[in-house]
Amino acid sequence: MALLEGIRDPADLRELPAEEMPALAEEIRGFLVRAVARTGGHLGPNLGVVELTLALHRVFSSPRDKIIFDTGHQSYVHKLLTGRLDGFDGLRQRGGLSGYPSQGESVHDLVENSHASTALAYADGLAKANQRRGRTDRSVVAVIGDGALTGGMAWEGLNNLVGAPDRPVIVVLNDNGRSYAPTIGGLGRHLHDLRTSSDTWLDVYTRDGHVVEDNLFTNMGFGYIGPVDGHDVSACERAFDAARAMRRPVVVHVVSSKGRGYAPAENDQADHMHGIGKIDPETGEAPKSSGTSWTKVFADELCAVGEDHDEVVAITAAMPGPTGLAAFAERFPDRAYDVGIAEQHAAGSAAGLALGGLHPVVAVYSTFLNRAFDQVVMDVALHRLPVTFVLDRAGITGPDGASHHGMWDMSILGVVPGLRVAAPRDPARLRETLREAVEVTDGPTVLRFPKATAGPDIDAVVRVDGMDVLRRSRGLSLDVLIVSTGVLAEACLQAADILEDQGIGITVVDPRWVIPVNPALTGLAARHQLVVTVEDCSRTGGVGACVGQACADAGVRTPVRNLGLPRAFIEHGDRNGLLADMGLSGEQIARTVRDHHADLCVPARTGAETSPR
Repeated sequence: MALLEGIRDPADLRELPAEEMPALAEEIRGFLVRAVARTGGHLGPNLGVVELTLALHRVFSSPRDKIIFDTGHQSYVHKLLTGRLDGFDGLRQRGGLSGYPSQGESVHDLVENSHASTALAYADGLAKANQRRGRTDRSVVAVIGDGALTGGMAWEGLNNLVGAPDRPVIVVLNDNGRSYAPTIGGLGRHLHDLRTSSDTWLDVYTRDGHVVEDNLFTNMGFGYIGPVDGHDVSACERAFDAARAMRRPVVVHVVSSKGRGYAPAENDQADHMHGIGKIDPETGEAPKSSGTSWTKVFADELCAVGEDHDEVVAITAAMPGPTGLAAFAERFPDRAYDVGIAEQHAAGSAAGLALGGLHPVVAVYSTFLNRAFDQVVMDVALHRLPVTFVLDRAGITGPDGASHHGMWDMSILGVVPGLRVAAPRDPARLRETLREAVEVTDGPTVLRFPKATAGPDIDAVVRVDGMDVLRRSRGLSLDVLIVSTGVLAEACLQAADILEDQGIGITVVDPRWVIPVNPALTGLAARHQLVVTVEDCSRTGGVGACVGQACADAGVRTPVRNLGLPRAFIEHGDRNGLLADMGLSGEQIARTVRDHHADLCVPARTGAETSPR
């Protein structure tokens, strides 16, 4: 790694002769494979942008020139070229490098948001700021690709950028033909036609010094340079120099290959090793999993549901594999729809499907549903349409950090009239509530589960009015009602064991459907001295807040205390470790419950009530 170790700043890169670039690119790929194999992360996208990123930092002078990565998972090479080589042992680990750009790590990282399709809006604002402040000596560069141009927000950005020919922005379209899955729709076909045109930009540019091309981007009013070989540093440099000289909004169409230079990634037809866990760098193989993921449980049950309900259809926003819809799409290809990275459209299209008499199941990451809130409210819920949203990666996701924790879903969904949210605690409840959801005909439903291995089924002692009572302390009074949300049932039961040993009577209840609050829950709360809610979502407006409000509305005076995630952006790290930091391990729940119970200073009840029924 003689070349790479000598680069601590982009200025060092610019000092290297052009003939060293192929060797440096090879060094970087080898380093990425070894480093990401140890920690997991976004390998395929970064192997595809090595030469592109080298050219960016050789032509543009960051941080004076602003380089925005959309999506942020394409930024590993950028991190290597901006002084963070030594930090890759801790990539995506607690206290280590983020898997996305991070302002706290480097002045070269401008935008931390790793949700797709946002870079052109940032670029538009930066160009306006430069114009307003008379900054004519710097460039704004938005690197968009890996499917991000399929998002509607990207097209809003293009519309605004092209409306200001005096505000130069360079849009680098990294066209690898994919997001997770192949790029869909008319854009995918158009880019394919441009990629496979007979003349390359370099051929034409060398021949007559200018490019006149009739395509989607030039018809919008952009300058266009492309297609450019994204694995030729020299060609990319010449294209970027030419784009900067145009002094107007221009699209540089760079063609790259996801997973480039690493055979296991190149041969992975699913997603070219887009995002991986720990692997053997020599073979690309991951260690065998010791359990079944929540996503797999959902995927299998949805296929079974599809056999029984021909009105059920599935929608993915460019992520059929990661959200568990690939198996359904394979079994029912005419009933599965990939809309690209367009969650708003996914929800709106689902409304149309429901109006047409079908029952759509929209599977997205929890954090990405934030983008479709208006459509959930106005297009689905307002019309009382039977659409089921399945939220993978709910709660703490772990190494992907602040932008990917699914910690806002229950806070924002709790205000939607007519919408019901289920948080299954185990695989049996996921299968059960999914089937209940597709039977609903008068409004939307939501199921949420984490990025984790699904544990064993947890049987109920008894079901009361649709709620599962998981524990009732024998021979002890009705001291504390623990309302467990979803997968935290195991930790709540661990806490119950500890508290019972200390003589505190515990009832643990899993409402199954947590929003809206089951009216029977307030009656159960009234019979206890204290209610403690436990959830892996934000405490602000979450399930606990809903339970507290329901108790207040019902005139229940039992104090309600809420345990959950703070109103803060939570860093990346191990999921279990982060949950423990938030006070959501069994031992910590027990400690908090004991402290709250002690604070009440209420004498133990002497009545014979020992049953929650």
